Amino acid sequence: MKILLIGGTGTISTAITHSLAENGHEVYLLNRGNQNSGLPSNIRFINCDINDENAAAEKLDGMTFDAVCDFIGFVRPQLERDFRLFSGKTKQFIYISSASAYNKPVSDYVITEGTTLANPYWEYSRNKIECEDYLMKMYRENGFPVTIVRPSHTYCERSVPVGIHGRNGSWQVIKRMLEGKPVIIHGDGTSLWTMTDSRDFAKGFIGLLGNPHAIGEAFQITSEETLTWNQIYKTIADCLNAEFKPYYVSSEFLAAVSDYDLTGSLLGDKANSVVFDNTKLKRIVPEFCPSIRFADGIRNTIEYILLHKECQTEDKEFDNWCDNVICALENAKKEIIKNG
Repeated sequence: MKILLIGGTGTISTAITHSLAENGHEVYLLNRGNQNSGLPSNIRFINCDINDENAAAEKLDGMTFDAVCDFIGFVRPQLERDFRLFSGKTKQFIYISSASAYNKPVSDYVITEGTTLANPYWEYSRNKIECEDYLMKMYRENGFPVTIVRPSHTYCERSVPVGIHGRNGSWQVIKRMLEGKPVIIHGDGTSLWTMTDSRDFAKGFIGLLGNPHAIGEAFQITSEETLTWNQIYKTIADCLNAEFKPYYVSSEFLAAVSDYDLTGSLLGDKANSVVFDNTKLKRIVPEFCPSIRFADGIRNTIEYILLHKECQTEDKEFDNWCDNVICALENAKKEIIKNG
């Protein structure tokens, strides 16, 4: 197949890029060319900024594809641009949405593609819903061959997935563990969550490519291993040979005292217990069977990050914020006890 990936080097997409290229597909990456090192030699690059529509149209002139996959579309105008660029030029257009688009707060912890889409807490999720709505409208009215994919919390070897982190990624959480400092966990750590290794995600995603049953449909692709946040953080600490020192703080409090958009990422996503039902995906991609346990996948990630300094970006602002939150709550405890 001749496949164009818009992006193709991110947390979710890199494993897909590698797998497609290694299995003999004709793979094109359209991106600005900033992270293309280390990719298979048979990949073809279209170096431009997709947001410069005129430049992209010039680069793509005369080209057609079996599938086009957009990993970096976040707002409706970007998808309107994609429709103009690829209508009549691809047999399938796959849009990467987000499982955070599902209704919050959840009415049923078991999530299927039939779960309603609504998220009053997170603009990111509402934008994804608007993108989905637009694309499905183009499918119904113009026959644009859309497939919607909703990943949940997916990780690769370059970043450790955690519930709360700063603007520079999750390294500072790892550093706190290595230094024996407590790490903040939202709620009491018992809500349910799903972590998906990007290599497992790639299996399901690739099974949708060229699949006629996927056109006009939405699919979630996740692991089927359900974990508590305590289990997630404890597993990370074990991989680091560090003591697990959780400090529990309510999600509402964290959102109120942070400018890290924790209202969206916690109240609109991670603070909710969710279990994903992948029956719909398995019905048309029967070979999909996520096999990488979090304990194994995260060990691979930890090993990679500890060996690569470029993955170890410190975030002193976030570290200080964690210390301040913990200190304030400990002082409040002491004050209440004192005046009790």
